[in-house]
Amino acid sequence: MYTYSVSSRAKTVPQPHGGYLPLQSFTSRVMQDDFALKEGENVPAGIIGQTVDYMSRFISSPVTAKDAFLVSLLGTALAGRPQRGEELVAQINGLDDVSLCAACKLASYDSYARSSQAVPPTISEPEPNHSTLFNIRLMVTRMVRFFAEYGPVTADGFTMEGGYTDIVSCGDGDFLTRDTLWDIKTSKNPPKPKDTLQVLMYYIMGKHSWNECFRTIQNVGIANPRLNQIWLLNAGMIPAAVIQQVEKDVIGY
Repeated sequence: MYTYSVSSRAKTVPQPHGGYLPLQSFTSRVMQDDFALKEGENVPAGIIGQTVDYMSRFISSPVTAKDAFLVSLLGTALAGRPQRGEELVAQINGLDDVSLCAACKLASYDSYARSSQAVPPTISEPEPNHSTLFNIRLMVTRMVRFFAEYGPVTADGFTMEGGYTDIVSCGDGDFLTRDTLWDIKTSKNPPKPKDTLQVLMYYIMGKHSWNECFRTIQNVGIANPRLNQIWLLNAGMIPAAVIQQVEKDVIGY
């Protein structure tokens, strides 16, 4: 049987009209600041998203750059370039251009660690331009401000041992705070049904797992530092029938 990661299952499984968990169910809030992102990014959106995620972990939490970029470093090893991974991670010290450029390059190796293909596509390290570096710096700064208000972070890059199934056998989430599971998106658009299903799957699988961090989780949230907006939902408001259907038909309990 072919098995999925959480994100790939959420992207491909059929959903009812409007999705299992419509975005309208969430309370939305726009976070205000006086800055605007620049046009003209030259790095793929997925790499920018991973860079913002990992740099937010590094800046917001008492973790090393090696801890924050663990998946990327695994990717460099699988690509046969472990020394290159060590060179890049050693350059990541803050939000300066050198650090962010190295972070982008290192995040580009994630696909080696996450690919289901026997031979992942060849990676070409990106060369982020000024607009890209400015935008990553602003999005990470927004995440730091966000966690100062909604944190502290209790876990990042969390996994759900004991909660995986024969259908969904892998997947790691972004952040947990004391009572909320957060997924970070950097899309130019509001969350889609696949995004709300993904965060719901994390919540359900976390509750099925033996990870004690999930015992206090009462809410699910999506934060988008590109849009400077968050969506938050008390999980107790999710209909039991929806939970049961996702458990059975999507995850495979």
